[in-house]
Amino acid sequence: MSAGNSPGEAPAPVGTPVGTRGGPPVGLSAGALPGPLVGVEWLAPRLGGPGLVILDASVGAHRAVAPGSSRVREDRTAIPGARIFDIDGALSDHASPLPHTMPGAGHFTDELRALGVNDTDTVVVYDAVGVYSSARAWWMLRAMGFDRAAVLDGGLPAWTAAGLPVVSGGPEPVCRLGDFTARPRPGLFAGSAEVAAALADPAAAVLDARARDRFSGEAAEPRPGLRGGHMPGAANLPFGEIQHGGRMFPESGLRTAFAEAAGGRERLILSCGSGVTACVLALGAELAGYRDLSVYDGSWSEWGLPSGRPVVGAAGGG
Repeated sequence: MSAGNSPGEAPAPVGTPVGTRGGPPVGLSAGALPGPLVGVEWLAPRLGGPGLVILDASVGAHRAVAPGSSRVREDRTAIPGARIFDIDGALSDHASPLPHTMPGAGHFTDELRALGVNDTDTVVVYDAVGVYSSARAWWMLRAMGFDRAAVLDGGLPAWTAAGLPVVSGGPEPVCRLGDFTARPRPGLFAGSAEVAAALADPAAAVLDARARDRFSGEAAEPRPGLRGGHMPGAANLPFGEIQHGGRMFPESGLRTAFAEAAGGRERLILSCGSGVTACVLALGAELAGYRDLSVYDGSWSEWGLPSGRPVVGAAGGG
């Protein structure tokens, strides 16, 4: 799935890049990130600096070559030094029947330590689309109590468009075991019961990041066995409609989009197909100034299953 475009000029990235091009890497210090979104202008001069970890959270292109071996990405083109944050593999709970389910704190800790992440590091996550699955990795880190993380605006396409260096093929970098420790925060992920309660709460809004024809039920769901349509009372804000060319809208555009979708409500639960692009909405809402946010981890992969959960389809029926 690719991000949608809006007419007009491409908006500038949110936040002001700092640092200068050229010269040695710029060092990092506590609170060095300008916010949850950084541009290539911010990242490029810091690449290779102490305490900076780059995570490639692209989906659909990872594979394990053998037990205990390094993970590689087929036809991998990556920012130099990037380590693989494998949402399709090790960083999903495969005991769950639903895709992309958040793993437990112990497993998450082990995986982040294996990636060489320390509690004092600064992490930038990106993906090969623009802002897509990288937002999921950012939200997972936040849910596990780690705030020193940001998403690279425009992802790998923005990096390559700027003429910055990449590496191709081969295993992911070998790194020392980190000391990351997950400290789960309750409430950043929601279950179906919380979503049902929010749908009945006039102070809350449930926003669905799926495409408009899927939300209406006019297009079939890509995952077999799911009903079409949407939750009664939910509003549709496709994740591609808060981006242009794979980059997030500026703050003013994000505020307008969320105000229209949420109708002035400040409590937001974000949903999508499998809990990935809902996190793009979470990132956009955060940038727009919303603070009471949850992501429905099961999303339509759970709600859309045949069940007693109500669904409104294209014809207005359940």
